[in-house]
Order: sequence, then C-alpha cells, then structure tokens
Amino acid sequence: MTAQTDEHALRHETRYVAIGDIHGCLDPLERLIEKINPSPTDILVFLGDYVDRGPNSKGVIDYLIDLKMRRNAVFLLGNHEVLMLDFLAGLLSPSDWERNGGVATLESYSENGALDIPDSHIEFLQSCLPYYDSPDYFFVHGGLKPHRGIEENLRRMSTLELVWERSHLEEPHVSAEDYKWEKTVVCGHTPLAQPLVLDKLIAIDTGCVYSHESRLGRLTAISLPDRSIVQVDNRAPRTVAQRLFARFQR
Repeated sequence: MTAQTDEHALRHETRYVAIGDIHGCLDPLERLIEKINPSPTDILVFLGDYVDRGPNSKGVIDYLIDLKMRRNAVFLLGNHEVLMLDFLAGLLSPSDWERNGGVATLESYSENGALDIPDSHIEFLQSCLPYYDSPDYFFVHGGLKPHRGIEENLRRMSTLELVWERSHLEEPHVSAEDYKWEKTVVCGHTPLAQPLVLDKLIAIDTGCVYSHESRLGRLTAISLPDRSIVQVDNRAPRTVAQRLFARFQR
C-alpha cells in the first residue's frame, strides 16, 4: 500500500463528531456524550459557546476539561467565550455581558457571594481555537462569508468575525447553495429548529439552552463523514394543562 493510499484510507476511517452550542447545560451534554459513546479514535469537535445563558457553565467547563484528558477533543472558540474573556480582562462592561447571558455564568462561579473562577478554566477558554481545518471539513463557531473561498475568508476575517458570522445562513444562500468553499463548513452559533445539512454547509446549533421554546431546546451532534445526527432533548416537560390545551388546538 502506497503512502498516498494510506493517507486516503486514514481520511475516510477518521470519524469526526461535531457538537453544537452547550450554553451551560451540563445534563444534556453528559447525556449526549453517553449517547455518542465515542471511541478512542474519534475526534470530538466542540463548536463553542460552552458558557452563558444556561445554569451550569462552571460544571460544563469542568466536564470538558476532564473529557479532554480521556478523549481526542478539539474545542473551538465561540462568541460567548470571547465575551467572558473580554469581561475578565476588563474590556467588556458588565451590562454588555449581562445582555448576552453572562449573569448565569457569574452565578455558577459564585459561592457565598464571592466569585471564584479557577485558573484552569481561564486557561481552557484561552486555549480554544478560532477554527479547526481537516482534510474534508472546516469547523468554525460562527461561519464564513459564502462568496469567498476558505483561504480568502481566513485572510480577510478576524477571530471576532469568525465567531459572530451569520451571512452564510441568509435564505438566498441556503436556497441556492452558492457557497464558494472548497470543503464542507460545519458551524454552530445560530439556533435552528432542525440541523441544516447541505453539501457545503452543516449548521447544528438547535438552541439547547432555549428549553421552553417548542422549536428549540435540543443539543445536537453530527457524525462525519456519514452525517448521522445524534440529539438529546433539553425541553421542559409540558404540564397537564399545557398538554390539554395543545390537544384542543389541533
């Protein structure tokens, strides 16, 4: 077997599992990883937004740090990690972080009225990558400009733009699938009712933290290259009154 054949076989034997936005929701994260049951050779790619909005950002980061010791895992930078790091560096006002769910994060790191963020958690956030490039897939939190190739996007976009980008999900681009990328881009960041799986674009933020919204409230992963979807539900169970009301609405 030639070296070229070896490389081709390796590319197609590697299983990547991309995981969408967690936002402080530890229980769905634990259940999703159990459901995925990753093998030692799988590469888990977390697409960012581990903190804010949800009830247990501290627990999520603890879990991810531990997982990193046991599995092949890549952790991407999300816009909410940028917000948290900027706040801790004095570059972001409390009110700006509060508007983006920062209060829940501060509460998860507070004990007896004192804020305690372990150095290991700050180091973890600082180590997150702006993107992860593999032979067949480009993983990023926000996205890329649809009318540019990947290399041109990387030359012209800052890290901040990469974690906030959403233009690739505008309806004209989704309908036409007119993406100029050389490989499939896998992203999170923008909550969708269902995962979007196109030839050149996969978007898997299904709004795990928005557990009281009927169209959202799921944590989603996608296995690549087979593109199989794995999900866990984080939506609050409906009350008897809500179920009866829904029945009469049919």
